[in-house]
Amino acid sequence: MREFFRRQLVYYAQAHRDRVNGVMHVIGNPVIFIGVVLPLCLVPVTVFGIQTSLAPILVIPALLLWTVWDVVLGLAIVVAAIPLLFIAAAIAGSVSVTAVFVIAVTLFVLGWVLQIIGHQVFEGKRPTLVDNPVQMLISPMYIFARLFIALGWRPDLAAILQQSQQQLSLAEGGVDRSRAS
Repeated sequence: MREFFRRQLVYYAQAHRDRVNGVMHVIGNPVIFIGVVLPLCLVPVTVFGIQTSLAPILVIPALLLWTVWDVVLGLAIVVAAIPLLFIAAAIAGSVSVTAVFVIAVTLFVLGWVLQIIGHQVFEGKRPTLVDNPVQMLISPMYIFARLFIALGWRPDLAAILQQSQQQLSLAEGGVDRSRAS
């Protein structure tokens, strides 16, 4: 699973090189997440005597998958998902059912518009998930990987992404500046 994740991360990184597109993903991903889980907050469930909604129950498998792919990045996503779930629950508890669906659709569309514009305008290519739907799950991991790399916490991922970038530059006819002296 770890190698699968790393291959997918490299594939994702090669299609997400523009900083503006990256910022649009940092904003768009949580917006899409809230848009998706918001209606699920309307469905109450009781699990082991604890009253909750369908939202966290249906998010758990994805959180587990991310954690299996990479424990540190997966746990970071878990930490980020908790307040997003609380935000969605607060919205669902504060507005009418109709408003929940209007807000959910608006957020979902807005999040995707940001990402599509990021790809079309700033990357000049279509989103990777069009060719590989798994990429939708890689997106939050890539965002946290980049954050952790910037903080100096994941030199292993930095090396993988750097090597991928060098290979892509060479394949595009560029000069590998890390080897030029």
